[in-house]
Amino acid sequence: MTGVLEGVRVLEIGSSVAAPAAARMLADFGAEVWKLEPPAGDHVRTWGARAPDGTSWWFKSHNRNKSFIEFDLHEPADAASVRELALRCDVLIESFRPGKLAEWGLGYEELAKAHPRLVYVSISGFGQDGPYASRPGFGHIAEGMSGMRYVTGYADRPPVRVGLSLGDEIAGLHAVIGALLALRGRDRDGVGDHVDVSLLESSFALSKGLLPEYAHAGVVTERAGNRYVRAAPSGTYETRDGKYLSIAGNSDPIFTRLCKLMGEEGLARDPRFSSNVGRVENVAALDQILAKWSKTVDLEPAIVALAGAGVPAGPIYSIADIAADPHFRA
Repeated sequence: MTGVLEGVRVLEIGSSVAAPAAARMLADFGAEVWKLEPPAGDHVRTWGARAPDGTSWWFKSHNRNKSFIEFDLHEPADAASVRELALRCDVLIESFRPGKLAEWGLGYEELAKAHPRLVYVSISGFGQDGPYASRPGFGHIAEGMSGMRYVTGYADRPPVRVGLSLGDEIAGLHAVIGALLALRGRDRDGVGDHVDVSLLESSFALSKGLLPEYAHAGVVTERAGNRYVRAAPSGTYETRDGKYLSIAGNSDPIFTRLCKLMGEEGLARDPRFSSNVGRVENVAALDQILAKWSKTVDLEPAIVALAGAGVPAGPIYSIADIAADPHFRA
């Protein structure tokens, strides 16, 4: 298939996760991506299990469909060569601290003068301006400051990380959105743009729904484990065969169908549970009922029965489970 971005040339000057993720997504849809690496290589080449050639499998997947070019930007000749490459590209994606590339003659203002059509995407910890702009920042830090980790985990334990590079990947998605918007704008007026992506703001975009509740009702959302604090039931329950089943029965019609499947039709008429407001207020009692029921069923038959009843449900998968699942394979 011909990628929709065929003919778009991208220069990636970044390491770690966010900038390479953005360039990878563009490459997946047909863009030609040139990834610059320092002589020592992107340090992600050493992350996790390694292929026979010594490069991590994670790096290979994360940087698929790219061409690799070695440059040392501390060398004036190499910096000049990178400038020439940038002038031949439609999009430049970089993840240095604000102002750093400008020291090598590769800042947005300088390149835009020579190449007004260039879409220049900057990804940084805290954005190109503001009190924290000069601070170094990774997704790990952004997730903590954005509110994401404060609400992740159990109330009686410290905040925990998600287990994936969520902040970086979300920033990569915002970078792609910004690049595509800027390319669309360029189609209209012939001029590129500077896209400013912050790891912190990208992570906050996932959790900013917390803000209106705090601003208008004084609510500070706390950690609630596997419960969803705004709708119920929406949790994870252990099954008879020692596995874990997620159930989202949090609309009134779905909850009614769930109660019928469990043989507890009266629950849907119980004043404590007949509305979402009541179910949230009495979620501890409701979860006890669901947990008791889930211990009487095995995972796979339960999923089939719930699906047949029109109740959203699914297992908690490891990567080994995912690799064997027929839907993922399809």
